[in-house]
Amino acid sequence: MTVIGLDDTDSRETGMCTTYAAATLADRIAAAGGEVERTLLVRLNPAVEHKTRGNAALAVHCDLDAATALELAEDVLAMAEIDDPKTNPGAVVADCDPDAVPESIPDHARRAIRELLAIDDARDLIDESGFESVAEGNGRGLVGALAAVGAWRAFDDWTYECISYRERERWGTERNVDDESLFAAADEHYPQAWDTVDGGEGYAVAVPRTPCPILHGIRGDDPAAVRAVADAVESEPVESRHLFVTNQGTDAHLQDETLVNATESGAYRVDGTVCEPPETRAGGHVFTAIRDGNDTLACAAFEPTKRFRDRVRALRVGDRITACGEVSDGTLKLEKFAARDLVATERVTPTCPDCGRSMKSAGRGQGYRCRDCGISGVEKAERTLERDLAVGWYEVPPCARRHIAKPLIRGGFDAPTHPER
Repeated sequence: MTVIGLDDTDSRETGMCTTYAAATLADRIAAAGGEVERTLLVRLNPAVEHKTRGNAALAVHCDLDAATALELAEDVLAMAEIDDPKTNPGAVVADCDPDAVPESIPDHARRAIRELLAIDDARDLIDESGFESVAEGNGRGLVGALAAVGAWRAFDDWTYECISYRERERWGTERNVDDESLFAAADEHYPQAWDTVDGGEGYAVAVPRTPCPILHGIRGDDPAAVRAVADAVESEPVESRHLFVTNQGTDAHLQDETLVNATESGAYRVDGTVCEPPETRAGGHVFTAIRDGNDTLACAAFEPTKRFRDRVRALRVGDRITACGEVSDGTLKLEKFAARDLVATERVTPTCPDCGRSMKSAGRGQGYRCRDCGISGVEKAERTLERDLAVGWYEVPPCARRHIAKPLIRGGFDAPTHPER
């Protein structure tokens, strides 16, 4: 087999989409007499500054010889928006089975999802492995293209996305998608298809707002379900449609770490105890902090996470949680959290056991006294707390979810879940 990796053909300003380039490549492979076994859509590190919205790299697994595959890849790279100086496309061709790439390549794929990698290091790995490559600009696309080549061996949790593409003359114009049919299809095929819409916000998650060629993308665990949702949506004409195998919705970017090792531009799963009361700041962003030993880490639920902020506001000092998200500027941007152990009581000013009135402080370290009854030396009382939070996992709503973040509805979590949909 041959594996062809592609990355960085699109532009934030003028559109295009590397998924479209990969789907086009798959079509051209078929036209050349080849057979495509699968097309991978691999989401890389969401903390990369120069990424477009989803930071996707693509790989096509086929049976063409490497020389023919490279020629077709070069032709497809010509579709890239290279007039944008931030677009630096690259393609890598590996003349081997995707399960047989050298171990350094899946290691590169894992690191590309969790770290920031250098272009020269990717070039060196390509040369060491004997792969062919082609690039434009500074060659940054080679980092993602090589990661896509190694992804199949690197990971074992895969989902699906069925992407429908627009007619060429409609690119950059407002999309015509019937929300009612989209919401109905999403409801019918949930949870096999997920993150299609956000019912709480009335938002069509599957429909992009960028000038790219995508009309809608339907994600889920069942390829038949995502195709069924795509077929049921009433919309403008669909030029073409392609099914991708993807690491979306897998949490592949999260690393289990301690607070002290949760460093910039990485995404982590960390344990700690809430040490600051949640505070809503300008813009509607909610901040708190967690502590583990002598180490602390600020955590935030930003305004785009909408109703998830109420979950964060419900936390109290002393709650033990697991927090998940990317660290940026010293703050963990919450994607989900698990409430592990919740404070059940609070200490309050006692009431007099004789008259029932609220007691007053008798001075530092002297407890409380009742001025009317003369009773003194009474300590604070404990009162049961009414909590708006239960033990378990909470997540941002679909409208705020990163492509790679795992929805709770997929299961496999270590505590009860409270999914958003």
